[in-house]
Amino acid sequence: MIVGVQPLAGFDKLLHYKVPETLRADIRKGSLVRVPIVNRSHLGLVMEVDAIPDCPPEKLKALSAIVHDYPALTPDLLGLARWMHAYYAARMESVLEAMIPAAVRDGARLKSEKYLSLVRAVTADELAVLAKKAPQQAKLCEFLKQQFRPVKKSLVLARLGLTAAVTNALVKRGLVVEETRHVERVAYADNWTGGEVVNGLPPKLNDEQTAVVAAVGESLTKKKFAVHLLHGVTGSGKTEVYLRAVEQVLAAGGSAIYLVPEVALTPQTVARLRGRFESAGHKTVVWHSHLGEGERLDGWTALASGQARVVVGARSAVFAPVRDLRLIVVDEEHEPAYKQDETPRYHGRDVAVYRAKLAGAVCLLGSATPSLESFANVRSGKYQVNLLTKRVDDKKLPAIHVVDMRIEIMRQRGLVTLSRLLVDHMHRRFERKEQIILFINRRGYSSSMQCRKCGHVEQCPHCSVSMTYHRSDETLKCHLCGHARGAPAVCPACAAPDIRWRGMGTQRVEEAVRRVLPRARMERMDTDTMSKKHRFREILGDFRAGKIDILIGTQMIGKGLDFPNVTLVGLVDADMSMHVPDFRANERTFQLLVQVAGRAGRGDRAGEVVVQTFTPQSDAIQFARHADFDGFAAGELAMRKQFNYPPYRHLIHHIIRGVNPEKIKFFAEHWVKLVELTLGTVVEIRGPTPAPIEKVKDEYRYQIWYFCAQATKVVPELVKLQAGFAWPADVSQVLDVDPMSLV
Repeated sequence: MIVGVQPLAGFDKLLHYKVPETLRADIRKGSLVRVPIVNRSHLGLVMEVDAIPDCPPEKLKALSAIVHDYPALTPDLLGLARWMHAYYAARMESVLEAMIPAAVRDGARLKSEKYLSLVRAVTADELAVLAKKAPQQAKLCEFLKQQFRPVKKSLVLARLGLTAAVTNALVKRGLVVEETRHVERVAYADNWTGGEVVNGLPPKLNDEQTAVVAAVGESLTKKKFAVHLLHGVTGSGKTEVYLRAVEQVLAAGGSAIYLVPEVALTPQTVARLRGRFESAGHKTVVWHSHLGEGERLDGWTALASGQARVVVGARSAVFAPVRDLRLIVVDEEHEPAYKQDETPRYHGRDVAVYRAKLAGAVCLLGSATPSLESFANVRSGKYQVNLLTKRVDDKKLPAIHVVDMRIEIMRQRGLVTLSRLLVDHMHRRFERKEQIILFINRRGYSSSMQCRKCGHVEQCPHCSVSMTYHRSDETLKCHLCGHARGAPAVCPACAAPDIRWRGMGTQRVEEAVRRVLPRARMERMDTDTMSKKHRFREILGDFRAGKIDILIGTQMIGKGLDFPNVTLVGLVDADMSMHVPDFRANERTFQLLVQVAGRAGRGDRAGEVVVQTFTPQSDAIQFARHADFDGFAAGELAMRKQFNYPPYRHLIHHIIRGVNPEKIKFFAEHWVKLVELTLGTVVEIRGPTPAPIEKVKDEYRYQIWYFCAQATKVVPELVKLQAGFAWPADVSQVLDVDPMSLV
């Protein structure tokens, strides 16, 4: 038997090996194996069985060992790896490393503990005889006699002050048995709910939910590939639809993957899934990058071995090795967080759709503000759409008030953080003991420091961006490379003492709130405050329990979270996402406003939203004000059609980096000439030009844009051209297919 193995050792090609007779019965496609390369043993993945080598079989080396008892990748994951390799122009090795956790690749073993128990009942006479000869052995026997089940060896010895020699002697006597048990490290084993009551009994569905559950259920019954877009307003009960679909899959013996865009949303979702399914014996595995290696290894093992059939997590959970995959749920499918920003640069939603296609499963996408790509797929007939047009129990959507900050500046005679309307509403809600969420999508105190005399702005020495001022520790920080230094007391350029902050961030909002509501209990949630592993769980738990009155945060609090006592949401600077050089800026702003507004009024009390903006008449804000997705989508798609932007064409972003800007520009220009000559009839090329952020971590960046009708045909050709182009060693470059950020 000969197999084709993809080494995980820097080789981007398949190597062939003979399989020793002793291993042939256990070898499978997707098996993780050890193979010899030169004089060292390396890890590899079996991609082909009964392969045909390009050299005589007798010259092939034999593989050394099979790492695990079951394949590391299922057949559909193997197909998905090949597709990602071709579509995203990613090295196969990097794709496989993204799919298989490091602990699994390293051959780590499951954690185990030794347990002790008596082989048989020991009589009082036997104990008396033993006490005279070996009192410590008798002490252990007496303790074990009082236990109803095997007990952990390490705890027993520590509690009784005994050594392992005592145990060994009793094992030799045949009185005690010592067994090794696997100890599973379960993520969120405490089933944290953040104070939410998770009832195992499903709530009664309304008519719209019933119709959607029936439609999705029909697709699941057919056991054929289908994509459903669940377009439901915030608070319309989309989660319950997901749970009913998972329930149907489990009842039929299948498996399900449940994706959420943010790690912060995982605990709440895990609690709901476990509350619903674990009483019926269905285990739920948690999967995301913030877990410990032991938790990931045990979760992966439970899925790969078939012990668990439900997995919930962020985008990497799409690679979970579940058996008989029947359903993939992608909650908040519009979120840019599903796009990986390093190699392999995949989009979790699109990968989920393709994996469902390979597995013959149903992919259920859900959002109150669907991406225009998914909406276009509905219009073209590729996806089915299911609508939820009202909130559960007929709760009303929150009233949205738009504050023109240009007028507010004139009224208050200067730049302000909180408008009078927002402050008045905050006072009113606070006195009623209702809760408030304030959202601003920038951490720190202000976006920069600027001298009012000479105009100097403090820049990062390694990146072409201004440094963010953090007032809590009086530092300037670069949020791209992490460089930090103390904030200057005088201008470094002209020595004037008139250097001040410009713009705002979460810290400045927090300071402003403390001035107007000094008695309020508040917390800030952003990347700076979430350094501890479970800090976000603690804050959200306290918020749900009513220990926090006002929650201030960035995008991590802007989606998916459900707090019944939140009746006021304030968007402090709604324009921040609108004025960036990106054709998706309006779409992002609309989605953000609708999603953040949706956190209000989810309980019995009506909610309100205050939107502070300098551009109140913009389409994104006006359509969001009325929660009019169809109106916004019609206008935005017309604009995209006019300029032939996605979703009407694919976009490929080519970034070229190096320390010498002139050298990068020279090679980028020569590369573009080659592409024009070879692919000019099927690709529209724009660039090369300096990237909007020209320097990051001491490397200069040039960018090129390729617009094309079919990425599947263009990407392989670009990869071929890359392989034959004489790129210098100090110039690196990467292709980003279907990018979500143009900055």
